[in-house]
Amino acid sequence: MTSSRTGLCSPLLLIAAALAGGCASHAVTDDAIVTNTSRALGLPPQAFTISNRADSGVQTTFQARTDGGRVYSCYVEGSVSVVGRVVSDAICQEMRQSDVPASTRRSATRPTTAPACNALLRAAGRCN
Repeated sequence: MTSSRTGLCSPLLLIAAALAGGCASHAVTDDAIVTNTSRALGLPPQAFTISNRADSGVQTTFQARTDGGRVYSCYVEGSVSVVGRVVSDAICQEMRQSDVPASTRRSATRPTTAPACNALLRAAGRCN
């Protein structure tokens, strides 16, 4: 008797799992976005705001703007299964203000002092 019930339960579990599998709009809560973005940026939740949320399939994209004015383009992926909601870590990339490479922007703001000569710079022929 037990084996026939077990045989019946397996297909029912598979059907339930297929029906419960959801898209990001159901799986990814605003709280999950804030918590995972806080962890990704290393900032407390009150130090940034979330905007421009867009759900597409299992992916939710959004922008995070810090109190300091930095803007990040971020996304998480989420689904609902028989074990509950599953939401990935937030992946964020800072949006640049121009197409000038970051190294050029940094070098323009740094004083032009020659680096101290060391063994590695000597080997590369970069010492004066």
